Amino acid sequence: MRTKLVFALVTAAALSLTGCAAPEEKPAAAAGNPSASAGPALNLGPEQNRIVPAKDEAIAALVPADIRATGKLTVGVGAAGSGFPPLAFTATDNKTLIGNEPDLAYAVAGILGLEPQVDNASWENLFIGLDSGKYNVGVSNITVTEERKKKYDFATYRLDNLAFVTKKGAGLKITGPADVAGKKVAVSSGTNQEKILVEWSKEAGKQGLKPVDILYYQTNQATYLALGSGQIDAYLGPNPSVAYQVAVDGNLEIVGTYSGAGAALQGKIAFTTKKDNGLVKALGAATDKLIQSGDYTRILQRWNLTNEAVTTSEVNPEGLPIEGK
Repeated sequence: MRTKLVFALVTAAALSLTGCAAPEEKPAAAAGNPSASAGPALNLGPEQNRIVPAKDEAIAALVPADIRATGKLTVGVGAAGSGFPPLAFTATDNKTLIGNEPDLAYAVAGILGLEPQVDNASWENLFIGLDSGKYNVGVSNITVTEERKKKYDFATYRLDNLAFVTKKGAGLKITGPADVAGKKVAVSSGTNQEKILVEWSKEAGKQGLKPVDILYYQTNQATYLALGSGQIDAYLGPNPSVAYQVAVDGNLEIVGTYSGAGAALQGKIAFTTKKDNGLVKALGAATDKLIQSGDYTRILQRWNLTNEAVTTSEVNPEGLPIEGK
């Protein structure tokens, strides 16, 4: 099992700065005993026992006739390669795609009365597939941006958050710059979270407090080893990958979350369809049905992601602004 939990750091800083497909940082090996989990016990095997609700006739009627006639919902997930736990990655059989994103795709397809056909593509091919009609919907940690709204429609299903993680029992609660003033906090270079942490350090200085001691490590494995040994006080990274690490390492805890878009806007993750293909309202209604039934919470609990839950699905909400405007 250990080989499934060890991932090298994969840098994709550009994704982090523009609304990422996958968290650019992969979870490290558990520093402690994975069985002493601080989160839920994660099922990493190919037999997932997914939550698949029954068809809702009223919501299914919202599906465009051409898609409904096929009886299928073609889903693109941009997790080709090692994937990005806990959102989308291969199971212990090294072939079955598992994670929060496939789970939600199967659940929504059930409500729509469609058979899900989930394809694990590259990030680039995911959008090519949406543009060509190969995929009805993309489910791949896609952040809503104003630039993307020119070509795609969105129905939100998760918040886009960053998370601060510490050793369990460290006593830190992080909600703003004062909480990290003078603390040693690790972050990955060239990421949106680095920009936010630098801004917080400047704000702490303006308040007459010590700046944040920002530290960088070559890999996430090195970062978590430094955290476990007390060399750093906290680490700021994408919430999904941090939540996964907490779930497999009983010595860690999340002590604060912050919008991945920064202070001005809460970032949002959404089902993504080709603009005006008519499917987005059905996806939003199906997500709301999942939320109301409690199945949505149960799916997020499976992957330790309840701190990114939404209370309703929004269709084409305000997205991250176009750069330079």
